[in-house]
Amino acid sequence: MTKIAIPLTDNTLSEHFGHCEQFAVYEMSEDSRTIANVTMLTPPPHEPGVFPAWLKGLGVTLIIAGGMGRRALDLFAQNGIKVASGIPGTSPELAIKAFQDDALNHDEPACNHEHGHEHHCG
Repeated sequence: MTKIAIPLTDNTLSEHFGHCEQFAVYEMSEDSRTIANVTMLTPPPHEPGVFPAWLKGLGVTLIIAGGMGRRALDLFAQNGIKVASGIPGTSPELAIKAFQDDALNHDEPACNHEHGHEHHCG
């Protein structure tokens, strides 16, 4: 099984994973990419490095994120978690469909600082 995490805000792919309300964790068969289970989880408080370690502990190997800077990408990589860029505001179902169709970008910074909050993406 492959476990994929999708950070959600208002039940859509979060624009910035560090400010999400929940994570949808999809368990999928590696060969057929069919969904076996979906679990909704509330993340721990956000601090640098917390989400990668928490998700690694859950067995997650891929996160589909709407926005992520270079430092966060590096922290996820250090925890053995690949990062794919999805389109913020889409449903988790559409993000998973894009994964199933190999239509996601992988391991590229996707945070442009144009979403009205202060932080340091990288």
